[in-house]
Amino acid sequence: MLLASAGMALAKKDEGPKPLPWSFAPLKRVAPPQVKDAAWPQTRIDYFILAKIEAAGLKPAPRAEERVLRRRLAFDLTGLPPSDAPAKSDWSEEVRLTLANPHYGERWARHWLDLARYVDQTPNWLDSTKYSYLYRDWVVQALNEDMPYDRFVVRQLATDYLPECGPQDRVALGFIGLSPTYFKELQLPPEIIKTTVADEWEEHVDAVGRTFLGLTLACARCHDHKSDPVTAQDYYALAGVFASVKLSEVPIVGDDLWKPVEKARNEVAALEKRIADLKKKKPKDLAEQTKALEVKIAALKTTTPHYNMEMANAVEEAALFVVKKEKEHGTKLDYKMGMARDLELMKRGDPNDLGAAVPRRFLSAFPSKTGLPRRFTTGSGRLELAQAIVEDAAPLTARVIVNRVWKHHFGRGLVDTPSEFGNLGEAPTHPELLDDLAGRFMEHGWSIKWLHREILNSATWQQSSVAADSEKRDPENKLYSRMLRRRLDWESWRDAILTAAGSLDLKMGGPAASVSDAKNLRRSLYGASDRQDMDPMLRIHDVPDPGAHNPWRTETITPLQGLFALNSPFMQQQAEMTGKWAMQHGVAAVYTRLFGREPTAHEAAVAEAFLNGHETDAVTWAQYAQALLAGNEMLFVD
Repeated sequence: MLLASAGMALAKKDEGPKPLPWSFAPLKRVAPPQVKDAAWPQTRIDYFILAKIEAAGLKPAPRAEERVLRRRLAFDLTGLPPSDAPAKSDWSEEVRLTLANPHYGERWARHWLDLARYVDQTPNWLDSTKYSYLYRDWVVQALNEDMPYDRFVVRQLATDYLPECGPQDRVALGFIGLSPTYFKELQLPPEIIKTTVADEWEEHVDAVGRTFLGLTLACARCHDHKSDPVTAQDYYALAGVFASVKLSEVPIVGDDLWKPVEKARNEVAALEKRIADLKKKKPKDLAEQTKALEVKIAALKTTTPHYNMEMANAVEEAALFVVKKEKEHGTKLDYKMGMARDLELMKRGDPNDLGAAVPRRFLSAFPSKTGLPRRFTTGSGRLELAQAIVEDAAPLTARVIVNRVWKHHFGRGLVDTPSEFGNLGEAPTHPELLDDLAGRFMEHGWSIKWLHREILNSATWQQSSVAADSEKRDPENKLYSRMLRRRLDWESWRDAILTAAGSLDLKMGGPAASVSDAKNLRRSLYGASDRQDMDPMLRIHDVPDPGAHNPWRTETITPLQGLFALNSPFMQQQAEMTGKWAMQHGVAAVYTRLFGREPTAHEAAVAEAFLNGHETDAVTWAQYAQALLAGNEMLFVD
């Protein structure tokens, strides 16, 4: 009895409201702090950073040399080595021109696509994703055009509800339209399939919550969130949005062009079904009947204008119900097109143990102007969900994206758990700076390029990575008293190697191709990702699983990576190309091309000793080039 009473007392104690995390509070704007070294700051950022550096008894690292800064800037913004163009005397102009480079959108699209679970290829039992690249190319374009981030969010969740958007804009819906979907054996009873479908809805809620809000909302599927003010009611209020959409390929043209294509495709599908039925029945004249049907199919495809038009991986409004088949065993996925539904609360997350229905709405911790959480009444509620994210939860949404950009520039975030801003995540190292940046980011029209400029023009970002006292006293660099020497991600490393070899194809956009194909010399962004069978080249270099939200890249040093650098056909091919160029231009030129500097006396002596007597031997030059391409200076940025 005593144990039971104690347990009941603890249960009652835990039933109280959970404390609001710091990230749920309104932005707290304060004036930049006073600093001793008034000559050091170049932007407002620097005052917040320097104040903590000085309080710790440290000094910031000296400014990095121009060559280092140009290389750092080029890789940060474009993912490519710096060009041969002379440096601008005005650093802010150098930043502006680099941001205007169209390869900026490719670089930062990669960061976003990791969050969005972007994929090019899925298992053959799923619907086609052969046009997924349209979403990827849309992200590149949106970033190059500096689409305001609040609009960027709304476009990805509800572009089809915006009156100013047309059919061609539906490609933006790939954030949801390319969501992971799970295998459903429809011969099984509905009780089992309901769980699989509920898992898909959970994935969608989780991806939206972590990407846009930095919150682990999926924790509330089975019970109220253990640490954050997110209830199970909140979870099912959001999950109802995704229970009211169907992932579909939709046309990106108007009905005048689409309707004839739709009619022809339906006719082709019916003819293909007849062929499949004939093959099962195997009549004596199977070959003749099949050939006649195939001729009709070919005629429909060739005579219907735009028959092979591109389609967007998007969504349609449709309420999904998992029901038992009427006259046979198994399950039917019953989509009610044009309808929306509210989900019943699933007790302990079990879709076969239901409570009362929960109306679709936003999180209760973020009331709208009415004082209550925003209700979703327009279709599935995607539009109101997007509006609530950038309006009702605007301070949190701004903090999350500002922190993501900061982390990509510095190697660690002001909050170093970029997709966990709840009570289980890390507290910000510089909360006043984060709020100041988030507030000014919104005041400057949610412009990500403005945010880049503010960071890149700061004395903080321009510091050297060499600072012995800082490394000793602040090894994790939480004070930002130096820059971290950072390893390039796999895409930038591969692109830099192709650039050094003079073989990089800079064509933008279009379908992806395997990175293992020796003929594929395009930027790594256009390497095909596969949820079922990831390319080994991607897997050994820590490219994340495209079936999950990935807020950062894992960094490992493994024997397989070393063996790749030494023995892979890719490295040997690019080393041969680089070696041929180096043989014509010399050691000093190849150092300038690869690293933007002259070789040291020691490096020149080593090269001379290695090449001695083999100055006209292409094989020796290729070996020398491969040693440079596989070295740390190629792999890291100071």
